[in-house]
Parts: sequence; structure tokens; C-alpha cells
Amino acid sequence: MLLLLLAYLGGVLTIVSPCILPVLPFVFSRAGQSFVRSGLPLLAGMAVTFALVASLAAVGGGWVVAANQYGRWLALALVVIFGLTLLFPRLAERLTHPLVNAGNRLTSAAGNEAEPHPRTSFLLGIATGLLWAPCAGPILGLVLTGAALQGASLSTSLLLLAYALGAATSLACALLLGGKVFAAMKRSLGAGEWIRRGLGVLMLAGAAAIALGWDTGVLTQLSTASTGNLEQALIGRLGAAPDSAAPRTTASTGDTLPVEGTLPSLDGAVQWLNSPPLSAEQLRGKVVLVDFWTYSCINCLRALPYVEAWAQKYRDQGLVVIGVHAPEFAFERDIGNVTRAAKQLGVTYPVAIDNNYAIWKAFGNQYWPAHYFIDAQGRIRYHHFGEGEYDQSERVIQQLLREAGASNVDAGLATVQAQGVQASADSAEVRSPETYLGYDRAEGFATRDKFVADTPVAYTAPAELALNHWALDGAWRIGAERSTLAQGTGRLVYRFHARDLHLVLGPDADGKPVRFKITIDGKPPGNDHGMDVTADGTGTVTEQRLYQLVRQQDASADHTFAIEFLDPGVSAYAFTFG
Repeated sequence: MLLLLLAYLGGVLTIVSPCILPVLPFVFSRAGQSFVRSGLPLLAGMAVTFALVASLAAVGGGWVVAANQYGRWLALALVVIFGLTLLFPRLAERLTHPLVNAGNRLTSAAGNEAEPHPRTSFLLGIATGLLWAPCAGPILGLVLTGAALQGASLSTSLLLLAYALGAATSLACALLLGGKVFAAMKRSLGAGEWIRRGLGVLMLAGAAAIALGWDTGVLTQLSTASTGNLEQALIGRLGAAPDSAAPRTTASTGDTLPVEGTLPSLDGAVQWLNSPPLSAEQLRGKVVLVDFWTYSCINCLRALPYVEAWAQKYRDQGLVVIGVHAPEFAFERDIGNVTRAAKQLGVTYPVAIDNNYAIWKAFGNQYWPAHYFIDAQGRIRYHHFGEGEYDQSERVIQQLLREAGASNVDAGLATVQAQGVQASADSAEVRSPETYLGYDRAEGFATRDKFVADTPVAYTAPAELALNHWALDGAWRIGAERSTLAQGTGRLVYRFHARDLHLVLGPDADGKPVRFKITIDGKPPGNDHGMDVTADGTGTVTEQRLYQLVRQQDASADHTFAIEFLDPGVSAYAFTFG
């Protein structure tokens, strides 16, 4: 019930978000008509369709995405026709057979009949729901992430419907108020015809904005400042956590560790590395550490040396470490990629490749990395989310081993000397957040040229960037989870504040290496280069993984990072910092 309330209130907040602007003309085209017969059916169609499409997109396969794209173009065509009939009422009457009946309804939609047909408004609401792409702020992000990771269920659909109903509620208030203004203007100014035509122009403008991608590009950037803080405060007040990669929470530890549950089934992995499949029954009598990770997550990479050290140190005393690799990006579902990464990272303990999130869902997990500590009786006694507090986690292992009867458990702590990307972050100087470069979760996109999703566009990077903003230069295609250099050479620029800068990259579709060169404030990095770059800033993308590009000696200032790719086809997924 708490999450339903959170989703509903998050939807209500969309009325103050600029990303609602493209669909407002569709809603206000009902102004001045009966709310029950016109406005309410439109909002109902909009809410139900959005919840249905968002549910399918969150849990469905690629066919859902393709079908939704075709549906959006059909909806745009329908909205354009509605807009034209508002401008030219006689147009609907001139539509020839078999569109005569549709034409009469369109004439009604244009406001020529005193009693509009509810089905007409509901049809327009369905079209609006297909086109509506609200800014993915913290609340909607929480709902969609939960839907994607936990699979199709009634609860996730209800959360999306609650979000849509919240937006419909605020739009209904605006529509009722707009209807009164509309009626007053018609009475006092006799301007009904011009108002109707103005709404037609706005509908066409809204359709154009959506067709050009402004609803998911430029307007998304504006919404971050206007509603993000409100949503974050609301989440904090209600006690929910929206970020699945960053939070760090720990259970209370003391002489007696609480029982938090039992070790769930480990079935559902598509493959196991370094071990045959393990089951909860086989592990009874052992102390178990389950580590949820994914190989391009910088937080996971920095925790791995500690997990590996514990696996080696306490193996003979009864500890079993199990890594559960749950992918964040599509390329992390490739078993070959995971196998190669685990080998390169020196992971020797069993790893369950959880591509379908079966084990993730069994634990009810939400975070990368996440550590669950299970005693010899199969009970979860402690958990830790995120990086850090390694000493405390190791002492939990020692306590659980003693409870299991292990003798001479070393009370000292493992010595870890992590290198490269696995070295601990300089947290005091990190002022730049993890930043995704696909439109599903992108923030801080500052390129001044028009944004178009899934289409190659020639972008031009601005001369200066604000802190934590990024831009593209060259012909790039921005997809759902990555930006891909479509042709020629191209640049990616970011204004950051941190010691380390990492970028998740992959070569072209054929696996051909991509050469690149980086600069910091327009100069080669020199001694500030990362492990995947030389001092003159050159490097090569050879596989899909996280690349360390910058490690500064002095991280006390803001800097502009630029990477120029000398070959096409490279894909950039996310910036992370340390």
C-alpha cells in the first residue's frame, strides 16, 4: 500500500514537470466539453494504455518494443488527424468511405456537436497513452526497475496504473479549470472558434515534439531540476530507496546476529562457473556468502577483491562463497563475456549466471553489489548493500564460522591490495554520479542539437559544459541503454569532479577494435591516465567492459573530459567515478 501511494503521488507531480507539455494540448482539446462524456474517457484511456504499455515494456521482450514503436506512429497519425479537424471542421465531413463514420466522430471531437461521444475521447486517450513518455524521475524509475527485475505481476501493473492515475488526477484538475476558462472566454470574447483552432495548432505542435523526440530528450533535462528534488524528498519521507546500485544499508551487528530469513532456492541460473550447480540443501552445514554482482558495475568491481580474499582465507574453515552474476546491460547476458570477465578478474569461487533474475527474485534483492551471509543452519543472519564496511562483514563471517563449530578461526582481517579499477574510491572527492548514456536512464544530456531516439543524428558538443553534464559530437545513435557512433569519428565529452573516471564501452557489432584518444581540459592526461590509457591519452576498445580512463593525482577541481573515437561502431553505456 505504501508503494501504491508513492506511485500515485509521483504521478500527481508530473503536472509540474515540463515533460508533460507535449500531451497537454491533447488533454485541453476536451476543455469546454462535458467532463463525464469527454474528459474522463480521455484520461481513462490514457491511464490504462500507459500502464499496459509500460508493464509490457518493463517485462517483455524485443517484440514489445517493436510493437510499441509502430503503435506510437499510428497514434501520432491519429492525433494529427484530430488536430487537423480542430483546425478544419469540414475536413472530417470530406473523408470518403470507409472513413465516413470516423469522420463524423472526428467532427464531434472538433467540438461541432454539443454532446461528444465518449468512445471518441477514449480513442484519443488511447493514442495519448501510447505517446505519453513521462520523465523517468526517481519514483517512476523505482517502479520500472522493480517491474523489470521482478518480472510480470499484478503488483507491478498496479504500481504503474497508480502512477498513471496520479497523473490523470492532476490533469483532470487542470482540465476542469481549463474548461471553466474556456467557457468564460467564449462568453466574454466570442473567441470559441479561435480557441478551438489554437488547440488544433497546439495538438499538431505536440505531435511534432513527440515525433522529434523532444519528449524524451530536451524536456527530460528540464524536468530533473523541477521535480527530481520533490520526488526524492517524497521517497525519503515514505522510506523507499530508488537507486538499485548505490544505497548502502547494513543490519545491526552485535554478539547475537538476528535471523533475517532462510537461504532461498539457487535454481534458475542459466549456467554455473567454477563449480557444478549448487543447491541450498547441499550447502547446509556450511557458512555461505552470496554476492550479487555484474562485471561492468564499478561498485561490484571494487568489492570483488575482498570477496575473493574471504573465499581464499576461510575456505578450509567452512566458508562457501557464491557469486550471483545478474546483468545490468544486455552484453552482460553473454555467457562468454561473463566467463572471460570472471577469469580476468581472478574470480575462483562458484558463480551462478542469473540472466533471468531467478535467484535475484528469490532473495528479493534490489542492489549491486549485495552481500548476504548465511549460517550453517541455512538462515540469513546479515546483509550489506554497496561498497565499504569490509571489516564489519569479515567479522560476521568469523562469528558465523565459530557458531558452526570451526576452531582456530583467525581473528585478524584479510589484507587486500586492490589495483586499477578495483582500488577503493576517493569518496571525499567524488561529486559526479553514475551517468547512463542511453535514453532510458540518461541524465545531464547537454548537447544543444535536437535529440532523436534510435536514429543516427549529427550532434555538436557545446563549447562549455556544466558540472555532471555530457554531450556528443559527430553522428551518434542514442538507444535505450547506450550511445553508438554511427559513422566516421566522434567525441564524447563530460564535465566531472572525481579522482577516477571510468566508461563502460564496447567495440562495433563485428568485434573490430576501436581506437580512441582522451584529453583532460584539452590536454593529454600524462600522469593522470587510467590503466586502460597511455600517458598520451591513446587506447583501444577491444571488448565490452568497464575501462578506467582517468586516475588523477589531484582530484580537487572540476575538469572537462573528452574522448575521441577514431573508428565508428563503438558503444558507450555509462560513466562511473571513484
